[in-house]
Amino acid sequence: MPADLSDLMLLPIDRTGGEPLLRQVYRELRRAILSGALPPGGKLPPTRALAERLGVARNTVVAAYEQLLAEGFIEGRVGAGSFVSRDLPDGLEIPPPEPPRRIPSPPPPATPFGTLPFSTLPFSTGRCALDERSLRIWRGLTLRHLQRPDPEMLGYGEPGGPAALRQAIARYLQTARAVRCEPEQVVITAGAQQAIDLVLRVLLRPGDPVWLEDPCYPAVRAALEAAQARIVPVPVDGQGMEVASGVAAAPDARLAYVTPSSHYPLGVVLSMARRMELLAWARRAGAWVLEDDYDSEFRYAGRPLASLQGIDGGGRVIYVGTFSKVLFPGLRLGYAVLPPELLEPVLTMRRLTDWHPATLYTGVVTDFLEDGHFGPHLRRMRRRYTAARDALADAIRAHLSPWMEAEVPEQGMKLIARLRPGLSDRDVEAVAARRGIAVRPVSPMHIAAPPLQALMLGFTGHEPGALRHAARELGAALATDDQRRN
Repeated sequence: MPADLSDLMLLPIDRTGGEPLLRQVYRELRRAILSGALPPGGKLPPTRALAERLGVARNTVVAAYEQLLAEGFIEGRVGAGSFVSRDLPDGLEIPPPEPPRRIPSPPPPATPFGTLPFSTLPFSTGRCALDERSLRIWRGLTLRHLQRPDPEMLGYGEPGGPAALRQAIARYLQTARAVRCEPEQVVITAGAQQAIDLVLRVLLRPGDPVWLEDPCYPAVRAALEAAQARIVPVPVDGQGMEVASGVAAAPDARLAYVTPSSHYPLGVVLSMARRMELLAWARRAGAWVLEDDYDSEFRYAGRPLASLQGIDGGGRVIYVGTFSKVLFPGLRLGYAVLPPELLEPVLTMRRLTDWHPATLYTGVVTDFLEDGHFGPHLRRMRRRYTAARDALADAIRAHLSPWMEAEVPEQGMKLIARLRPGLSDRDVEAVAARRGIAVRPVSPMHIAAPPLQALMLGFTGHEPGALRHAARELGAALATDDQRRN
């Protein structure tokens, strides 16, 4: 028997909303079949009759029937019409909605590291200058790869990345950073953060103790918390991480995370005595050291410092670097240099995530390195960043000295400005934000150490004139705030 047209007239058709009528008719017919209102074997009304009853075009109903036919909900019989399929399994009735279940969420980061630090606002950190010469070269190399595409470039790749890029990076690191490695030890990743994440996934189990500099890089702290590691804060002084404090607090730690060439955020360098002490502990304890060498290319006085990995004779150091800060962040290209025994476990973990890095841009980066463009690019960037750093330091002395004092770094992409006694870096952050200026407070980056009231100010990727203007604006805002308070 045909389905009762009076029942089908009750199909809820909304003519005021934006949903197409075809989709509504299809959805409601499907719902009637699943709920049993249209039983298996039941005949559907002719398309013309149903269209008239619903007040829609016949083509709309025909299209809905065709979709149901294609999905197996109905079947057509020549000369007889359309019927609900008899082959539908039992138990298709739509169940009542279940009460919402609580979905577990990852632990929130202990220190916020949202979008503000990576914005375009004055003093925002992590920005790279756009060098026209490098962009022109990059554009030409990209076109070269697209005009004569290598079949391997358009297919799936190796988890560690293309061999040619691994070789180029190994040669660069051996020369510039005194890293001791073979190309096979290099794993290309989507930025340094992915390299760190892969290492943590392989090495750590919930509850494993990990040394972490205090203050620290917030994104790594959040990654360790997500891995459910037991974070052991290790104080930092003028010589870097106090290794003896780490040994006293957790001699059996599984891992130590360090930024030895330029501590994040304070910029101090891990002394040679502390480096040797750290490596000796790692060998004794069978622990690992994760060296994050995030901006060593930008040293403004003398040659870049040698890596910690380069003096490690026991194979305990995992070296992580990035091109995102030396070329442009949107590239999302980093790398890890792994001790041989960690290589296969990390590659296996990589296969379980995104399998391999994107192949097009890795070919372009390989050519950028191998054709000799990278060295001149770095020299141009150092000159620009030196000018920006000096402009910011001068502007702080000229416009912000009542509230802060700048520490001019010899390396890196940011400057630390220590606040005068009695000032709060969070309060200054709020005053700056009202003027559209992005200063980053240092105190939230501390774990257990007494929080330093200071600001982290980015100078790379900003024009000197913009930095001077922002310093004047911040000085005026702080003066107005002082008057309001008094």
